[in-house]
Amino acid sequence: MRKLLYIVCSAVTAVTMLPFSGNAQQPQEPPTVTEMAAEEAERLERLLDLEYWQVFYVDSTLQHDFQAMRDELIALSEAKVSNSSMYVSVQDKWMEKIDSSYRKYFTDEQWKAYLKSGAAKQQKAREKRKAKANK
Repeated sequence: MRKLLYIVCSAVTAVTMLPFSGNAQQPQEPPTVTEMAAEEAERLERLLDLEYWQVFYVDSTLQHDFQAMRDELIALSEAKVSNSSMYVSVQDKWMEKIDSSYRKYFTDEQWKAYLKSGAAKQQKAREKRKAKANK
């Protein structure tokens, strides 16, 4: 999940910095939402031994949620929001939705393996940030 979060943040940063790049360098294209979703779906397929229909649902979920998260992050950036906790809050919201969708599609065994692969740690970190924000 950390790698995925890094990829999404990098893509948003690349999109927002594009006007400032000038002609000095050829800008490297950030991965598209479709590419990021497909890459993560394939990773989870290998990790969790997903069925073909599970891969379809994972990919569909990721394409929708990554795009929605990206749109929200770009809107914050265009509004010149400098509070980093706002960006993290948007990312946390969408990652929670993704996990909620995964829970519907994964078997209990797959869900446990998913949590062991680092998702439990990410969920705990999100809950900690949420509790801190609510204080």
